[in-house]
Amino acid sequence: MPYRKLNVYKRAYALALEVHKLSLDFPKLEQFGIAQQLRASSKSIPVNIAEGMGKQESPKDVTRFVRVAVGSCEETKVWLDFSKDLGYIKPEDHKSYYEAYCEIGRMLNGIIKRYINI
Repeated sequence: MPYRKLNVYKRAYALALEVHKLSLDFPKLEQFGIAQQLRASSKSIPVNIAEGMGKQESPKDVTRFVRVAVGSCEETKVWLDFSKDLGYIKPEDHKSYYEAYCEIGRMLNGIIKRYINI
């Protein structure tokens, strides 16, 4: 599928795998709380890119799914904030992941702008 060639998809997928592994070290109490939410929101980004770009029924359809991916990106950043503030991840790890998700958000917004102008 063409979406697999997109840098934003590759980056979001790789980050979701990293975040998944990172969250496995959260306290047992949080495995069905913050850890699960963090895993779900991070995985939602590449999944929505795939769904929107895979269908490509119309530019409006693509942008709808990519906008959902942007929302999931923002949600992931909030879960990262909670994880840092609760001491589940180191501040330097938070900074690295947070910045990576900011970059993904910019890339996703670039896709939206491109499809809106079609």
